[in-house]
Amino acid sequence: MKRNMLSVLILALLIVNIALTGFMMFSVLGTSKKTSALIDDISTALSLELKNQEAITTEASVADVPIEDIETYPIEEELTIPLAVGADGKAHYYLVSVTLSLNMKDADYKKYGATVATQENLIKGEIVSVISSHTLEEIQEDVDSIRMEILQKIQSLYHSKFIFNVTFTKALPQ
Repeated sequence: MKRNMLSVLILALLIVNIALTGFMMFSVLGTSKKTSALIDDISTALSLELKNQEAITTEASVADVPIEDIETYPIEEELTIPLAVGADGKAHYYLVSVTLSLNMKDADYKKYGATVATQENLIKGEIVSVISSHTLEEIQEDVDSIRMEILQKIQSLYHSKFIFNVTFTKALPQ
């Protein structure tokens, strides 16, 4: 009889334990969903903030300027640029051809547009300084950020945004 009573008590405690565990799971599940939704909202806001940051840095993008208002200026010489030494410890080079996109409707185009050809060596210097400060791994990971960095340097050189895009027409890491 004592064994039977002990078995009933264990069974009752087991049922109470299962019931409380189920209750706890359902209450934590709701909180977990709310926390997940909050994290999604925060990550979405941060992503939007990063996209806005990129939009601020480039006032006019290729999509904003009609094709008939774009003049391209190809830098004729292919640039062979030594890269910063990376994790492998080897010297690497980057062979690149660059084309600049100029907005002919920009107010500064009339002032600086004709001087781009005469200032080509200064522009090449900015391109070389930016690319040579990066390793091969960095360039392979994110070429777009390096192009944006070059664009910002060229725009600060002219104190104008009439040059609104930098395109690598040929890019060969070695």
